[in-house]
Amino acid sequence: MRGYFAVGVEGISKSYNLGAVLRTANAFGASFAFTIDAAVKEKELRRTDTSGSSAHMPFYEWESVEELILPKGCQIVGVELTDESINLPSFRHPQNCAYVLGPEKGSLSPDMQSRCDFLVKIPTKFCINVSLAAALALYDRSIMLGGHPDRPVKVGGPDKSWVKPRGHG
Repeated sequence: MRGYFAVGVEGISKSYNLGAVLRTANAFGASFAFTIDAAVKEKELRRTDTSGSSAHMPFYEWESVEELILPKGCQIVGVELTDESINLPSFRHPQNCAYVLGPEKGSLSPDMQSRCDFLVKIPTKFCINVSLAAALALYDRSIMLGGHPDRPVKVGGPDKSWVKPRGHG
């Protein structure tokens, strides 16, 4: 997979959630991570960012949406549950982009939403934890852009010769 991606959160207030987002971003190979208007405690952050992401990717902190600076050509994909958002399974991820998620118990600010090139939503009945939403968005990106073969038509993996159907000796 060529290109790059970043993961950011706006207005996050729970250090544990930010740590989980950073660990997930690191696990999926993010080029960098960022926060906008975050209120975090470094000690708590290290408890959930067990991968030590700061040693593997740059981390930027901005005070406001206006201060956010991204590489030229980097599209912003907001992950937000709105009526106008594109369902994630129907979304074609940009080659170069920054995913941005909103705070716990809140949404991306109107300023952030207006900066987004795309808004996507995870098709759930209600909002889910911010770190889980980040993981699902990055997993979907990996499935779409990661060079994986198409899924088989039949149930199971590409080679089912090793699978025994349940109830058969």
